[in-house]
Amino acid sequence: MKKIFFILFLLSFFLFGCEKNIPKELSVGIMSDVDSIPLIIASEMGYFENKGIVVKLDFFKSPVDRDSALQSGNLDGVISDVLAEAFAKEGGFDMKITSGTDGSYKLIVNKDKNIKSIQDLKNKDVAISKNTIIEYTTDMMLREEGLNSEDINKVIIPSIPTRLEMLQSGKIDAATLPEPLASVAINAGSVLLNSSDALNINPGVLLFTSDAVKNKSKEISEFYEAYNMAVDYINSGKDITDILIKNGFPELIKDSLILPSYTHAVLPDESQITDVIKWLYGKNLIKNSYSYGDLVEKKFTEK
Repeated sequence: MKKIFFILFLLSFFLFGCEKNIPKELSVGIMSDVDSIPLIIASEMGYFENKGIVVKLDFFKSPVDRDSALQSGNLDGVISDVLAEAFAKEGGFDMKITSGTDGSYKLIVNKDKNIKSIQDLKNKDVAISKNTIIEYTTDMMLREEGLNSEDINKVIIPSIPTRLEMLQSGKIDAATLPEPLASVAINAGSVLLNSSDALNINPGVLLFTSDAVKNKSKEISEFYEAYNMAVDYINSGKDITDILIKNGFPELIKDSLILPSYTHAVLPDESQITDVIKWLYGKNLIKNSYSYGDLVEKKFTEK
């Protein structure tokens, strides 16, 4: 009898130990934009696997669908923006910004509309996605030229491919698009008016649920090690267009892909987050003026 109990004890100890070493899966929502490219490369090059973690990337065509999937509990994290974090907080859904991303957003006009400057956009149709990084950067570009949000007619088109198609077909006058679709439009003749890069703003972030931060901390740390490896690979200058097309990017990026100089994972500057919160609060989109500390989790990017 003692031998049986001893064997059962060893067996349970062995099974418990093995279970502890099995990595928890991380599910992360992304879109076909430059912010998401390090995750695609980390997956394709096997960096997640090398770190002993399982990362499932879910692709979305609109931020609305992405954020709905996150808040319904189907995702652990997303490539998103400060606005989505603030809205989630406001709705009682606890999330944390764990790093910034390297996105780029451009205000572009149809080549046949005879629009030469942002001033010419008064009373024109400009396609955006509402209450997102796209609308925020659009408003910042308008403000830079002395205009405000009400000076243009905002046409709400959440789907980024649809926004691009409507711009190119002339159904709308202008649109704010993320890279690489912005460069696809410019390469086809559309005209660039301004960009988030020129204004030195980037509210793009990587978010994880507080539950994931608490219960999958080890996996998230290893996720970021793989992320940084992917950044190094991209910055080495290797051609990654075929990998991106395989993962849903349009074939047209072969002629137009412009990549930023990616950085290892760090938190966004406090001023970037503060400015977004001021914008949201000023438009009465949130009731609470959240502080930097309310929104970020530092432990995954601190050295």
